[in-house]
Amino acid sequence: MHDLFAALLDVSNYVLILMLVSLGLAIVFGLMNVINMAHGEFMMLGGYVVLVCHQTGLGVLPGILLAPIAIALLGLLVEGLLIQRVYTRVVDTILATWGLSILLKQLVVLGFGPGSHAVPNPLPGLASLAGLEYPAYRLFIMLVTLFALLATFWLFFRTDFGLSARCVIANRGMAACLGIDTRLLDRFTFACGSGLAGLAGAVMAPIVSLDPQMGLGFLVPAFLSILIGGLGSVATPLAGASIVGLTDNLVSTFLSPLWAQGVVFTVAIVLIRFFPTGVASRRPRHL
Repeated sequence: MHDLFAALLDVSNYVLILMLVSLGLAIVFGLMNVINMAHGEFMMLGGYVVLVCHQTGLGVLPGILLAPIAIALLGLLVEGLLIQRVYTRVVDTILATWGLSILLKQLVVLGFGPGSHAVPNPLPGLASLAGLEYPAYRLFIMLVTLFALLATFWLFFRTDFGLSARCVIANRGMAACLGIDTRLLDRFTFACGSGLAGLAGAVMAPIVSLDPQMGLGFLVPAFLSILIGGLGSVATPLAGASIVGLTDNLVSTFLSPLWAQGVVFTVAIVLIRFFPTGVASRRPRHL
């Protein structure tokens, strides 16, 4: 029973991180119609912010707090210099952000080298949970990601900003006619999505090897999560992330990571075939 409980906690840990990455990606795409191929690199940079904070003596936990802020500010800069010039041209956004991802990886290679780096675990002990001794830092990751997800949903569903953002997602032209500043929303949204990716990379830094390619391991599952869940709402990609994360982690645990990739893609193909707009998207009513 304890082994099953531990496996469920591991699955929850991975699913919550994937939700965080997918949500940031979905917010940017849903509001701005921008496919950000550099989203994984923003996650990677969040981990490197923690590494820099550790190397300079500031500490790992302060680095986790600073990472989403630093990456959100980077997102603002990228949006102003690059993204705003390719709005409404989806193919151009793919090419532009793909080039940005290559640039960011090469800058990391120049600054830190191509090898991997390790960040010490700030909470190395075990915590007792229902009679199970489980790593305290993994529970910390779950709490931080849950808080970030709830804060994001509060922002989009309980504030005036969220109401304006959802209006833009539904009909950008009509929202602009009603006086909503879509340009300001675009800038803030890209920063918010980038910050979520940076937070995901920051909390993962102490339990993974930091290297310039680490973001790719989460970017592909995040895109699959959006395709499976759909884009009918800010919440729908979370359903896709749950399916992808649960399938990937369980198959990896009980079979092998090699099998997991094949099973995840098979499940994605089947679900997209039967639910082309997403398993959680609302279907139009027929009168």
